[in-house]
Amino acid sequence: MKLHFWGTRGSIPVSMTSLDVRAKLRHALLDAAQLPALTAATVDAYIDTLGFDVAATFGGHSSCVQIVTDSPEHVILDLGSGARPLGQSMLARFGAARPQTYHVFMSHLHWDHIMGFPFFQPAFLPGNRIIIHACHAQVEQAFRRQHGSPSFPVEFEQLAATVEFDVLLPGKCYQIAGLEVSARLQRHSGDSYGWRFEQGGKAVVYSTDSEHQLDEAAELAGVVDFFANADAVVFDAMYSLADAISVKADWGHSSNIVGVELCRAAGARRLVMFHHEPAYDDAQILGVLNETRRFEEITREGHPLDVLSAWDGLELAL
Repeated sequence: MKLHFWGTRGSIPVSMTSLDVRAKLRHALLDAAQLPALTAATVDAYIDTLGFDVAATFGGHSSCVQIVTDSPEHVILDLGSGARPLGQSMLARFGAARPQTYHVFMSHLHWDHIMGFPFFQPAFLPGNRIIIHACHAQVEQAFRRQHGSPSFPVEFEQLAATVEFDVLLPGKCYQIAGLEVSARLQRHSGDSYGWRFEQGGKAVVYSTDSEHQLDEAAELAGVVDFFANADAVVFDAMYSLADAISVKADWGHSSNIVGVELCRAAGARRLVMFHHEPAYDDAQILGVLNETRRFEEITREGHPLDVLSAWDGLELAL
């Protein structure tokens, strides 16, 4: 089982500006002045020494994650703007003449999580089958409304693929695309649902857009059970702890510190911070990652928890 991240931002897509690119180049070139000679080898070695915030970017697409398994059917978590490059990748890989089946699991129906669907190219190809699984009764209404005039020039009925909607029940286990799947209600405006996927002794939890409360015993126990022994928890760590409990309390998102505490209590092996604050640049996201790793280290009592921040294009083997 493998995770491929196509979109990792929260609330709204963002992009680097020309000033952002210039700042990265300036930083890199000033440091490069120390190189004894500029050759292809020395430049490549030098780039490897730069911080991720200078040499790369966390990206700007909103939520979209792919679970890659040996199954011929594809599994997608949310359809934010990251669904566009995912769809392009699928078209490049399979072409238009090889119909595919896509299983989409929706955390919730806010626009940043469905906005990529009108640009998901497999939806425009006859023979493809797209099954959208959700725990929201109004899932079909949300997708159809997005395509309706005057919001989008292509009506839902004009999509060439077969699009189906499957409303599932939280707390019940399903067998879908070779995976054991279950959902859990989360605290978020309009409700969101976390998803747990298991196959071959591996487990991944996708828990975005949820304001987890550590001081509510019953809620805490339920989340810990849902996260239990997961190989990776993809976690909404949009806010700092200070923001999450003060100015942004009740905004429906969690913090990096809460993520560490929950994963540690659940015996999870890896915390993947996700749904990054759109106002943060690469340096700020990297700063949050470094702070989180330091917090995990100084509060560690047992086995270490691997902590990382997802970025658009990251592939993570479980």
